[in-house]
Amino acid sequence: MKSRTRWLGGCLWVLAVVTACADGPPAANGSPTGNVLRLSVTEAILMALENNPGLLVQRLNPALARTREAEARSVFEPTLSGEIERQRSSNSGTVTASNATGAAESAEERTTVEVSAGSRLPTGTRIDAAVQTALAGNGTDHAAVDANLTLTQPLLDGFGTRVNLASLRQARLDTHISVFELRGFAESLVAEVEKTYWDCVLTERQLDIYRESLRLAEEQLKETTERIRVGKLPEIEAAAAEAEVSLRRESLINAESAWATACLRLIRLLQPPGGDAWSRGLRLEDRPAVPLDVLDSVDNHVALALQRRPDINQAQLALQRGELEVVKTRNGLLPRLDLFIALGRTGYADSFADAVNARDGEATHTTVGVRLDYSILNWGAKAGYCRALLSRQQGEEALRNVRQLAEADVRMAYIEARRATAQVAATAATRRLQEAKLHAETEKFRVGKSTSLLVAQAQRDLLESQVAEIQAVVKALQARVELYRLEGSLLDRRGVSVPTDAP
Repeated sequence: MKSRTRWLGGCLWVLAVVTACADGPPAANGSPTGNVLRLSVTEAILMALENNPGLLVQRLNPALARTREAEARSVFEPTLSGEIERQRSSNSGTVTASNATGAAESAEERTTVEVSAGSRLPTGTRIDAAVQTALAGNGTDHAAVDANLTLTQPLLDGFGTRVNLASLRQARLDTHISVFELRGFAESLVAEVEKTYWDCVLTERQLDIYRESLRLAEEQLKETTERIRVGKLPEIEAAAAEAEVSLRRESLINAESAWATACLRLIRLLQPPGGDAWSRGLRLEDRPAVPLDVLDSVDNHVALALQRRPDINQAQLALQRGELEVVKTRNGLLPRLDLFIALGRTGYADSFADAVNARDGEATHTTVGVRLDYSILNWGAKAGYCRALLSRQQGEEALRNVRQLAEADVRMAYIEARRATAQVAATAATRRLQEAKLHAETEKFRVGKSTSLLVAQAQRDLLESQVAEIQAVVKALQARVELYRLEGSLLDRRGVSVPTDAP
């Protein structure tokens, strides 16, 4: 246990910031400290989920898909219509009587009112009801009321709930697909934010290391200059020390640029509210640590990916959608054969009220029939059915392909995660040895048994080992993030609720 503690302590040695500035590097872009955004990795993820413009656009897709779902459902909603019509006609002619002959003119007014309602059922049945009344004059001279009820039932093409609900079910599947697209985008965003956050931490720690290395190089130059002044070293020894100081300054300039660039990348993902986001600096609160949790077997990660990955779920839903398209187009190959039944009643009387309740002047009729509509060649339906079959086959192959890609991705990410974790211990051991090497070379230089060039080389080797160590820690964290993203569990592991589960 003690050896494990010492190992972890050595792995995290580089995380100790030994600088004159206790708060770390200056804010990115030279922002004043009052405009600095302090963030943990969890806060960065939540801010990106709330403010990222790309995610805001993707969030609208499920709502748009639900509108198409409502459109598909609208074919089954009842409809109501009404019409009123008033007609006036006049006739003129010659009237001959026994004692006189002259012109006569007659006029007739007629009002027609019709109200109808209809609805289509998921079985394909069409129900239509209509009531029509015709009133002569002011409604007291003559009135007729005609009521009709018609039922039309497809017997071949258009029969059954399976085909009639296919479009609605496809629209619902499209909604689920859009939700999985949103989940996949959110998962990729979270992974990118977390990786970029650790890139910022990495460049920040590298900046500290380069500052410390510059300080050591300047101290070495100062000591070398002093020894040359007192005659213990030849003047040529100053060249190596001065070159090393110049080299460290170049590295520091590059590190400052890398830090500022990484911060801008993170700010672009987060889009923090409150003022100009680009001018804000960052203070990252979390520090990288070696992942201590043990990975499951690779087969468990693969099984989880096959269940949770959004792209696999989308492919499965697309395949189900293709099955529904086959159902629709196969039904379209059948001829149209409809059975219809019409029931009607007509009442006649002198007024509307009497016509409604008429018994003596009542007439009823019943009509039963079959209507056939058959396309001899039916090229369009056959082409549509063939296309649906090919699309279904294409969807099956696509699902098989995406499963294989997912398994390969997870297995490679698993190997990388294990390699990156093991690399942390190796780089920590290298850094400790380089420290010992620099200490020995410095002591030899002080007793006159080494040169400034060898000391500079030892300092450079230590610098590279320190950078490699912090890089190994960050790469181990990023490799875990990538593994969790590829298996589709990153959102769950980060405590982000998702709107859907596997279908």
